[in-house]
Amino acid sequence: MNEYTVLLYSDDPAVRDRIRLAIGTRPAADLKVEFTDASTWEDCRRLLDEYEIDLMVLDGEASPAGGLGIARQTKDEYLTPPPTCVVIARAADRWLAAYAQVDATLLDPLDPVTTGQTVAGLLRARRDGAIPLGTQGITAR
Repeated sequence: MNEYTVLLYSDDPAVRDRIRLAIGTRPAADLKVEFTDASTWEDCRRLLDEYEIDLMVLDGEASPAGGLGIARQTKDEYLTPPPTCVVIARAADRWLAAYAQVDATLLDPLDPVTTGQTVAGLLRARRDGAIPLGTQGITAR
């Protein structure tokens, strides 16, 4: 079984808890997830610098830094950023997610089945060597 670290970002601890519950510690039989939490962009940056983060799940409605902005900034600032998934409040915001080079979106309120399938797909793709959007195929040495 593969174990992965998922960074949950939101300025609201209750939102992070809802996302954590929707994903669960076993989003699929072959995957185990450990969570790390961030409430600011600075927390995200520190965790990205200090740990091997396999997936970022970001709150698109967070303030002052929204998940879409953090997703784009991560893609711009890191040579090999992890895949990103942003929880959005409106389906119409998917175009913003595309601009931010987000790998996947989830619509709030979260459906646990869809959430688990989305997270499992992103983690399996990472395991299998898929390159996240916005990295232009650059690999770390």
